[in-house]
Amino acid sequence: MKIFGSKKSFTLVEILIYVAVLSVVILAVSSFFIWTIYTNLKARAMREVLYNAERALTVMTQEIKEAKSIYTSTSVFNTHPGRLSLETTKYLPEGEETTFIDFYLCNGQLCFKKESQKDPIVLTSDQVKVDNLIFTQIISGESSSVQINLKIDYESSSLKPEYQSSITLTSAASLRAF
Repeated sequence: MKIFGSKKSFTLVEILIYVAVLSVVILAVSSFFIWTIYTNLKARAMREVLYNAERALTVMTQEIKEAKSIYTSTSVFNTHPGRLSLETTKYLPEGEETTFIDFYLCNGQLCFKKESQKDPIVLTSDQVKVDNLIFTQIISGESSSVQINLKIDYESSSLKPEYQSSITLTSAASLRAF
C-alpha cells in the first residue's frame, strides 16, 4: 500500500549525530597529520645533529690517526673551546716536509684549517651549533692519543621541543707511529 504525501527526510537528531561523527573523524585525521608533521620535524633535527657529529668525529679521528705528532704549542686542552693542532705529512705545501692542521671553533661551527690555507673548511652545517669542544691529550709511554668531547645542538629559532635536538659524543684516537 502506498501512502501519498510521505517524504523521506532526516530528523534533527539524525543530522546532529552525523555532524558529531563527522567532527570526530575530522578531528582524528587532523590530529594524526599534526602529529606526523611534528614527528618529522623532530626526526629531521635529530638526523641533522647526528650526521654533523659523526662527520666531525670521523674527520678529526682520521686526521689524528694519520698525524705525525700533536703540536702542543698552539693546542688548547681540557677546556671549551678547545683547539687541536697536528703536525702532519699530508697537505704539504711545495718544498715542505711537514705541515700543520688545526681543529677549532669558528662562529659556533667546527673548522678545519690547513697551514697553507687562507680560509678554514667548516665541518658542520649552519643548521647546528657546536656547544662544547674539548680535546684531552692522553700520553701513554711513547704513544700519544687525543680524546674528543663534542656536543652539538640543532639551531632553531623556536623553543618548541619538536624543533630541538642535541647530542654529546666522546671519541678517542691514537697517533700511529709510522
